[in-house]
Amino acid sequence: MCENNCCFTKTLKLIDVLQRSSEQDECFDNTCSRPFLGVNIPSLCFNTRPITFYGCNNNLITVNYTTVVNGETLTGESSIFRVEKVDDGCLTVSVLIPNPDTADTLRPYITTNNTATINLSCVCVLKCLPDTIVDL
Repeated sequence: MCENNCCFTKTLKLIDVLQRSSEQDECFDNTCSRPFLGVNIPSLCFNTRPITFYGCNNNLITVNYTTVVNGETLTGESSIFRVEKVDDGCLTVSVLIPNPDTADTLRPYITTNNTATINLSCVCVLKCLPDTIVDL
C-alpha cells in the first residue's frame, strides 16, 4: 500500500503545492520533482503539470468524460490528469482533454468538469507532461 512515504505521494504533493502557488522564478532541473512550473520565463506563468499514470499491469489509466466546449458536447476517454488533492494513498484528479482549438499553443489541454480518484497502490508509473496553462 502506498503510504505518506511513497515516492508517488511525495511527488504528487509537490505538484499540488506548485500548482496552488504557481509563481516561481528559479530553474533547478527538468524532472517531475522540480520546484516550479514551466520554463524559466518570468513573464509566462504556468498553472498545471499534466500527468499520466500506468497501472501495475502496464496499462495506461484512462477515465471516461463528458464535457461541453463552445456549446458542443464532447465525450471520450482521457489519460491526462491534473492533481487536485493527495490524501492517504488516494489521488483526486481533474480530467484534461486535448484543446480542440489547436491554434492555442499555450493551452494544449482544457479542463473538464470530470474528476476521478486514483488508488496510488495501483500505480506503477507516473509520467509528467510539459507544464502548461489550463483554465480552471
